[in-house]
Amino acid sequence: MNPKVDFYFIKAKKWQEEIEALRAIALDCGLDEELKWGCPCYTLAGSNIVLIHVFKDYCAFLFFKGALLKDAKKILIQQTEQVQAARQIRFTGVKEITKLEKTLKAYIHEAIEVEKAGLKVPLKKTKEFPMPDEFKERLDKSKELKAAFKALTPGRQRGYLLYFSSAKQSKTREARVEKYIPYILDGKGLDD
Repeated sequence: MNPKVDFYFIKAKKWQEEIEALRAIALDCGLDEELKWGCPCYTLAGSNIVLIHVFKDYCAFLFFKGALLKDAKKILIQQTEQVQAARQIRFTGVKEITKLEKTLKAYIHEAIEVEKAGLKVPLKKTKEFPMPDEFKERLDKSKELKAAFKALTPGRQRGYLLYFSSAKQSKTREARVEKYIPYILDGKGLDD
């Protein structure tokens, strides 16, 4: 147990018993406990294996390379279609966790073996993500914006494309593009 992570479990209200059970399972698998993204993260030699996180309706184990796991019990969930590598196992009660303890440990051990083998999830290239017309028009009109966007990391480019594309209405897409042009020109991502 890492004392820096204890506060996460202490402050939890709704899912405290469940996440304590998940913590015990992860630690029993020989992983190191760290605090990353404000959540308990379990690592092997510095590589992320599984994370505990809570939501309004459930708590979950998130396997960073879950797409590579065999998922013999068919319990892994892809949060959204944009999530490429990670997969969740969701829980709404401690009894579910207790019942699945052996399976959860098996999934963690499989994730450890995936990491040890150096396996990587094949990720879609940035050019494979849809580019909204509203953003394409702005890029076509400004060489400076086009160069700045091209200079961003692939992850930042994907972040913008997903965010701009997720708006249903053209007006909203235009407003999002307009708002983030200064960020792109400054070489920043959505969350910088």
